[in-house]
Amino acid sequence: MIAIRLVYLANIVVAGWIGICSLFFPKLPSATILQNVYPSTEVIRLVGALWLAIALLSLLGLWLPISFSPVLLLQLIYKAAWLLVVAVPAIKKEEAFPTGMASFFLVWVLVLPFVIPWSYWVK
Repeated sequence: MIAIRLVYLANIVVAGWIGICSLFFPKLPSATILQNVYPSTEVIRLVGALWLAIALLSLLGLWLPISFSPVLLLQLIYKAAWLLVVAVPAIKKEEAFPTGMASFFLVWVLVLPFVIPWSYWVK
């Protein structure tokens, strides 16, 4: 239970901060998280809303870690999909992409399968 709570805590801090910045100061994450690879558009606010929702659900996950584990599964799916559909082709084509975000996503994709309570899902 400690590992899953640490993941929720990391979500609260990282996704919460990025979510708030994306919603209210979209140029900041465009320059930092996205490394100016993508223009600052309203899409950043949309993604910020998702990240803030993940942070808020993770806050509840601190108290009910198993019940709120679907948020971790969601993260695993969307981060893995982004890596496969955006980062890998960019690497192959030697195009620019946010390497910091890709590195963070890769770590999360490697960690989450060991933290997600699969036995809760497979009964």
